[in-house]
Amino acid sequence: MPVSAGLAAVDHVQLAAPPGSEDALRAFYTDALGMTEIPKPPVLAARGGCWFASGPIQLHLGVEEDFHPAKKAHPGLRVTGIAEYAARLEAHGVEVTWDDDLPGHRRFYAQDPVGNRLEFLEPDV
Repeated sequence: MPVSAGLAAVDHVQLAAPPGSEDALRAFYTDALGMTEIPKPPVLAARGGCWFASGPIQLHLGVEEDFHPAKKAHPGLRVTGIAEYAARLEAHGVEVTWDDDLPGHRRFYAQDPVGNRLEFLEPDV
């Protein structure tokens, strides 16, 4: 019987960043978001940027010479304890913007140090 081919999961989300921003990204994604930096394969590490993970979630930040953050595009990251998570970001100096427009969820938006938009959401119980 043939194996059925199809999508299985999101492996990672790639965001762009300007050259030389890796230290600021590391501080944000590890300290503020609580992610762990994961090593890039050597051939890819030579290109700059950095990768982060938290459980099954991976965010890859790649260097883009003519970087401009997207105004609308963003990853939606599901969290637990959203109010406490928002307070954690605010304690790290991150501006949090709450949005009540998605029925059945609490959510807010924030930006990383280079202006990438991030959505954080938690389903209502």
